[in-house]
Amino acid sequence: MEPEPRLFNPSSPLGRCDACDGTGRTQGWHESRIVSNPFRTILGGAIGPWSDRELASEVRTWWGRLPSLGVPLHVPYSDLNEAQRDVLWHGSADDQFPGVLKQLDAWESRSRRPRKFDRWKAEQICSACDGSGLGPMARAVTLEGHAIHDVERWGVGRLTRWLEMLPVPRWHEPVARQIIPQVVSKLDAVARLGLDYLSPARPLETLSRGELQRSALASALSSSLVHLLYVFDEPTIGLHPVDVQRLVPQLTSLRDRGNTVVLIDHTPELLAVADHIIELGPSGGDEGGEVIFAGGYQSLSEPGASLTGDYLTGTRPILLRDDLRPLNRGALRLTGAVGHNLHRVDVAFPLGVLCVVTGPSGSGKTTLVRDTLYRALAQRLDLDVAPPLPHDRLDGGEELDDVTLVEATPLSRTARACPATYVKAFDEIRQVFAQTSDAQIRNYTAATFSFNNEGGRCEECRGEGFLTVDMSFLADARMKCPVCQGRRFRRKVLEVRHRGRSIADVLDMTIREAFAFFRGKPKVQTRLQRLLDVGLGYLRLGQPLQTLSAGESQRLKLAGQLVANRRKRTLFVLEEPTSGLHHADIVKIVDCFDSLLSVGHSLIIVDHHPHLIAAADYVIELGPGAAEDGGRLVTEGRPRRLIECPESVTGPFLRRYFDGASNDV
Repeated sequence: MEPEPRLFNPSSPLGRCDACDGTGRTQGWHESRIVSNPFRTILGGAIGPWSDRELASEVRTWWGRLPSLGVPLHVPYSDLNEAQRDVLWHGSADDQFPGVLKQLDAWESRSRRPRKFDRWKAEQICSACDGSGLGPMARAVTLEGHAIHDVERWGVGRLTRWLEMLPVPRWHEPVARQIIPQVVSKLDAVARLGLDYLSPARPLETLSRGELQRSALASALSSSLVHLLYVFDEPTIGLHPVDVQRLVPQLTSLRDRGNTVVLIDHTPELLAVADHIIELGPSGGDEGGEVIFAGGYQSLSEPGASLTGDYLTGTRPILLRDDLRPLNRGALRLTGAVGHNLHRVDVAFPLGVLCVVTGPSGSGKTTLVRDTLYRALAQRLDLDVAPPLPHDRLDGGEELDDVTLVEATPLSRTARACPATYVKAFDEIRQVFAQTSDAQIRNYTAATFSFNNEGGRCEECRGEGFLTVDMSFLADARMKCPVCQGRRFRRKVLEVRHRGRSIADVLDMTIREAFAFFRGKPKVQTRLQRLLDVGLGYLRLGQPLQTLSAGESQRLKLAGQLVANRRKRTLFVLEEPTSGLHHADIVKIVDCFDSLLSVGHSLIIVDHHPHLIAAADYVIELGPGAAEDGGRLVTEGRPRRLIECPESVTGPFLRRYFDGASNDV
């Protein structure tokens, strides 16, 4: 057929691959999903499907045949050799044993509940289209010997050079003269942000947070429009300081073209090039909202001009510890990590200390820590997580009893969830109200003061305080409940008071106000103190969790872990907890980390902020660049070692934090 644009679109019925419907991925049996725990034996439940009760009788029949085929039943799966695994998966040559894969195909085909087998499947590259999502006709068309699915896998830099040198037939010049410069301009905007190694076909879910942020910025920066107002909300989230340096000239070029650029950010590199700076404060929540500084960078740097200026000039220096925690409490040793862009990384993560993993955006930090180390350790502890990325082995896990991943993801989708319920402070507050004389006279219990239970809550809004109005083709509208006026409870429940305040009044307090109000109630104050420790004292007790930012959500999760006060030796893995935080807030969160470490836990944090790195006990840097230029261990050790390492891109940004300090290397 005659080629047309729709033919090369995997989302179009004309161009998509029929085998995968244009996604480039298909569902199939996956070893990492089927093997529930590689450290178990076959008899101990290493093969997940064989633990299913419906299949138990048939499985016992095969168990008796495996030893005669050379597959031991009492050896951990991880210790089986290639020949033994081949028999286990694909069966024996004499058909004594069909193999796990054929078994699963047969069981799924005759099962009344075939969907239960999905848990042993995973996405795989479509073999029909080689992951391109395009049909055979689209893949057969070539330009200068290259098919479109090959070209879109090139890096942006290589693709740009190819387009600029592409010979165009004379009869195609009118069209090519319009199209090629536009494409090159968009690709160039991506390259200027340091993403020339990315390919247009790269799935978004494989990008790091910093790469995703810069990809979104590229669409705005590639525009040639003028006299526009650009508003960027923390464009440096997920970016290493060296990546921020690449971003600065792109933002200033928008201004120089005649646009107005407004940034919401704390990064020193952006503040230094700003024409006008506005600082709000003096604190957060109800204690903020005032303009405490407005002027240029030079004025901001004057002593006492503002809180931000004090940190930038060193008037409020970071208090570096002279007594760094010792590195003698064991370590997690990961060897042979090759997931994504990692180049057989061998690294040790010391336990019982504040360990920070840093490096340029896209250097493989998340791949190493979350997708490999965390998943491998969680799998060994029998936690339900995705399979770890390829690696040789992980040693040292016996030093830990639990592992927790604290991500900056939304906490709840319900309007009822709030900070008070998340840290279980509301349970203790309801007990306080249930013990008042008015509550006891009316036979009210703690359950009466819950907006989740009938009898105490307003039934019109079912304890939410708002009614959701279906606007048909428009977004749903929320209006204050006309019965309770947003107070969530029945009128009679609100008549019960503690120190003159109703339960609704308490939920409307900030955490700092509530801490003072519940003096003499240690159970309540202990839980609220954890919220103060992570710098969330400005939040209201009843504020819906849906309204919290990603950084606030992550700190609230951390407060929840502090409240739990686990006795188990736990490893906490955090990703960029300093996102969106001011220097003053970072000081508070470092104190919070210290309290976790003081009771015997361990911390591994993926972050770029020089303030946090300087306060760490141990630093691991990946790099030296991104993608194929990254994925290598640049240096590891005490924070000062980064300054002394010539290959470190983080060291130069740390130097000012260590002027006059005396930390050991």
